[in-house]
Amino acid sequence: MAMKFKVSVLIISVAVALYVVIGGLLPRSGVIASYNDPYSQLTIFQEVLARIINDYVDEPDLEKVRVGALRGLAEGLDPYSAYLTPEQVRRLNGGRAEAGVVESGIVLSKVAGYAYVVSVLKGSPAEIAGLRPGDVIEYIGTRATRDMSLYEARELLIGPSGKEVELKVFREGRSETFKFKLEPFPRPKPEAKVIERGLGYLKLATLEEGESIRIREELERLIAQGVNRLILDLRGVATGTLAEAIAIANYFIGSGTLAKTIGREGRVLHTFAADPQRQLYRGELAVLIDRSTAGAAEIIAAAILENKRGELVGERTFGAGGEQKLFPLRDGGGLYITVVKYAMPSGKPIMGTTSATSGIVPTVEVPRPDRGPTPEELEEREELPPEEPLIHPPAPASAEDLPLKKAIEILRKK
Repeated sequence: MAMKFKVSVLIISVAVALYVVIGGLLPRSGVIASYNDPYSQLTIFQEVLARIINDYVDEPDLEKVRVGALRGLAEGLDPYSAYLTPEQVRRLNGGRAEAGVVESGIVLSKVAGYAYVVSVLKGSPAEIAGLRPGDVIEYIGTRATRDMSLYEARELLIGPSGKEVELKVFREGRSETFKFKLEPFPRPKPEAKVIERGLGYLKLATLEEGESIRIREELERLIAQGVNRLILDLRGVATGTLAEAIAIANYFIGSGTLAKTIGREGRVLHTFAADPQRQLYRGELAVLIDRSTAGAAEIIAAAILENKRGELVGERTFGAGGEQKLFPLRDGGGLYITVVKYAMPSGKPIMGTTSATSGIVPTVEVPRPDRGPTPEELEEREELPPEEPLIHPPAPASAEDLPLKKAIEILRKK
């Protein structure tokens, strides 16, 4: 009873405070004005909490209720926002550079509540085990990914060298189990080659700090070999920083806007303009993109698209890109929420509210092989499709790279 009394006092106090602070802004009629009205939503929260306290069959664990509510609040914003427990805050503030802590190589997001594999780093334990972009992770160990935040899922995929990871993955209409051990792996390197006289190929692997220097070296080497038609491959590039993306985009674009960052209410926080002195390559350009192109790599693709610098070949990019900030809470936990979004030169955010409104659409579409539901299809269904019976083994995927073939065809015509 004492607990109920304390919580009741807290509810009344919060309600009074809300009335004092924003009461003057409320409609006089007493009718809920808008589904997005803060006071209306808080009133519903108050009603739910009162029902739990007064009518739930057992004495509720209000600490557990509070944490669950905070998690739901944060995860309802976007896949990258989360409520962090005190222990998670301590780990975040301590950094990930602890001795012996390694990663799986999987770049994750969340789609329809499931952990979704955006990209897999080459040479990583996950790539060696057979994980690939487009896989939907149903379980990490015995825990369903629908019951955890993206932040929690990512934490389960790092750890000391030798840690065993087991994943239940939905792929091509069926569920499969993958097991591997976390082991250190070398940072993937860019790949550069001359396909034929005057036609070059440059494959990026990551956009982590310092990668722009590597790309500059490879690009200068290709130019020295007479390349004036170039294929820039951004497929699988889903990690890295905005600064590296801006630097690399500037290698191909000598004037105009490269990107913007957007804050609350669509306010432009920063505009990144091209520096003519930093442009290296002025020849013809075709860029390969797909669902595994995400984050900073989408900045490069968007800059080339909106500055009319070349064709984008492949399929829609994933649609990610932003910055999160930790706001400490009194319980020692924290609210880790998106405060900045990356945007195209036009100011359109790359990360929308749904998969259908996110990402960058290619100018020349080359559909991917059928590997299961797209993010849009998953969000529309809100669940995985029924598992298909295995009547006969699936046909091996074609080794022919159709988007690359199309890009070569485009540049040969130029």
